[in-house]
Amino acid sequence: MDDDATVVHRGGCHCGRVRFEVDAPARLQALDCNCSICRMTGFLHLIVPARAFRLRAGADALSEYSFGTGIARHRFCAHCGIKAFYVPRSHPDGIDVNVRCLDPGTVEALEVVPFDDADRDAATAAIAHLSR
Repeated sequence: MDDDATVVHRGGCHCGRVRFEVDAPARLQALDCNCSICRMTGFLHLIVPARAFRLRAGADALSEYSFGTGIARHRFCAHCGIKAFYVPRSHPDGIDVNVRCLDPGTVEALEVVPFDDADRDAATAAIAHLSR
């Protein structure tokens, strides 16, 4: 398979109420952010353009949390508490999918890359292309 070949990944929350699809390569590069909320929740980031994401079920099950600047819209299932995706502060025009919430079978390889929130400006500049 071509390293850049796009596949449809499916995923969702723990209880199954929230379900989504995302178009992304089979060989993923995920960001591991060290900010407090990402570190505490174990979120592995796959940032995609909004057009590559489709919420298939559970819009009515989502609750939202924001803090700090209020730009990021942390959405989680109000039933099981899992944050399968959200609108990130670094890419408010995109969607950030938790790689750990993808169903098995479509991820061919996974490379995890650190994202240093202590140097947010430089880290964000390095990934500016992800939601385009």
